[in-house]
Amino acid sequence: MPADRLPHEKGFHVSWDQIHRDARALAWRLDGKGPDNGAWTAVVAITRGGMAPAMIVSRELDIRVVDTISVKSYNHQEQTEARVIKAPQADIMGDQGEGVLVVDDLVDTGKTLELVRNLYPKAHFATVYAKPEGRAMVDTYITEVSQDTWIFFPWDMALQYVEPYRGRD
Repeated sequence: MPADRLPHEKGFHVSWDQIHRDARALAWRLDGKGPDNGAWTAVVAITRGGMAPAMIVSRELDIRVVDTISVKSYNHQEQTEARVIKAPQADIMGDQGEGVLVVDDLVDTGKTLELVRNLYPKAHFATVYAKPEGRAMVDTYITEVSQDTWIFFPWDMALQYVEPYRGRD
């Protein structure tokens, strides 16, 4: 993306309806793929972005055990070194995460998922959206977007006017 272009000028705006449909599609793709006769033992959301998709996936797949892992890797729109600031319960993660679905909204560069994957290498990693740099860190995803696209999630947005991508006449 050119330096004089703001992130919203090549933005992918996701509505609540769209994230709901896409998270349901993710659940359907994961249905019956768990190691316990097709079942998953738990869902772990990567906070904060993974919480809404994880809730929808857990509901669709009737998974009652839900926890979170908090990883901080952004300050506003700038990526920083990923670090865990809250881990899920050890008994939920069991033997390196086997049978656990780790859910996030997006894999961007893959640094967050790489950190969590190193902690729980046997978990299954699922995101709703994936960018090319991080795609290798995800086992299952729904939609791929280009690396230079900024995804605007509904929990980060308010309605306002935006200039057209190519500018004004």
